[in-house]
Amino acid sequence: MKKLNKMKGPLFYAKILLFGEYGIIKDSKGLAIPFNAFKGALRFPENNSSEIAFSSNTHLKNYAAYLKNQVAEQRLDVSFDFGRLDVDLEKGMYFDSSIPMGYGVGSSGAIVAAIYDRYADEKVSVLSSLTREKLLTLKGQFAIMESHFHGTSSGLDPLNSYLSLPILIHAKDHVESTPIPSQNQAGKGAVFLLDSGITGETAPMVQLFMENLKNKQFEEVMREQFVQYTDACIDHFLSGNIRSLFSDLRKLSGVVFDHFKPMIPANFHDIWQKGLETDTYYLKLCGSGGGGYFLGFTQDLEATKKALDGHQLEVVYTF
Repeated sequence: MKKLNKMKGPLFYAKILLFGEYGIIKDSKGLAIPFNAFKGALRFPENNSSEIAFSSNTHLKNYAAYLKNQVAEQRLDVSFDFGRLDVDLEKGMYFDSSIPMGYGVGSSGAIVAAIYDRYADEKVSVLSSLTREKLLTLKGQFAIMESHFHGTSSGLDPLNSYLSLPILIHAKDHVESTPIPSQNQAGKGAVFLLDSGITGETAPMVQLFMENLKNKQFEEVMREQFVQYTDACIDHFLSGNIRSLFSDLRKLSGVVFDHFKPMIPANFHDIWQKGLETDTYYLKLCGSGGGGYFLGFTQDLEATKKALDGHQLEVVYTF
């Protein structure tokens, strides 16, 4: 078999939704940042195709069929070079990625961003200026493109991966890129990922959440506590007010523990509670939950590592 050259395509990074999971469905703020420890790119196989490459190629073919249908039904206002995409897929093109699937860090978002970047005919130009209108257009297009993977998408994950910039969501129709405080590499505090060791599925979790919203008490908790604490945490984080951030993080972590139990694997209940009881660290969902990563915040990383001995921590941000 003739050796195919690797595609010299750009890299698309994972994303971390620091704040706003589920809340953005109820119009809370949201803050997402790119995370370049995990990344992916479109590639051609070099020799005999691996099982992973073959599986990815099959998934991409299914995805291409979905995009064609969305365009034909005029649900997606983007034209693609499907001829070139089909040719590349027949050559075995796949998405070579280190972004773990089902872990809440935007694996499908990176695929969407890569396909849009390479095959969309008239891309929204973001090089000269990044207006709110452009961001909303992209977010809307990406929401439809990503819905193939888990039913309902906000479009935020692909947007973050495509732009590789921190994104602040004020409301569904108000999105902007935002600077975040510089990291303090010598600081004791950190935001970290905690691996549950279980793969989560977004669609069932979102479906469960939407069902829960029909319950008046749950809807009140979302509106009066979850959204309020989420918005406050974002404001504190962006202004660098660490003391106030941890005060509201504690409240947010408690609300999630009390009202989002199905999204937290049973073997993590004690770990979650231990953080709240000792104030060593606070956990929250990273994405839809049910497995994958959890997001942790601590003012003393070394103490947290000891408290979570036996668990793998991946540092995202230091302060």
